[in-house]
Amino acid sequence: MQRHAYELAPPGPDAAPLFLRMPTVLRLTGLGRSTIYRLIADHKFPCPVRLGPRAVAWRRADLERWSEARPPISH
Repeated sequence: MQRHAYELAPPGPDAAPLFLRMPTVLRLTGLGRSTIYRLIADHKFPCPVRLGPRAVAWRRADLERWSEARPPISH
């Protein structure tokens, strides 16, 4: 698995990132930035964790729980 600079992971070659930055969250969820922040305001999406004065990330576990709780799509 290729790891990007905006994914924060524990040490080790096979460790999955614990925290995901916005570009990864956008890619994983398929949602847009404004949609994510609107869902956060409506308490329907996990809140990010502050990493520093100008940096936030989402816990991978929180995103996985959110994804599992979503209703399945039927076409």
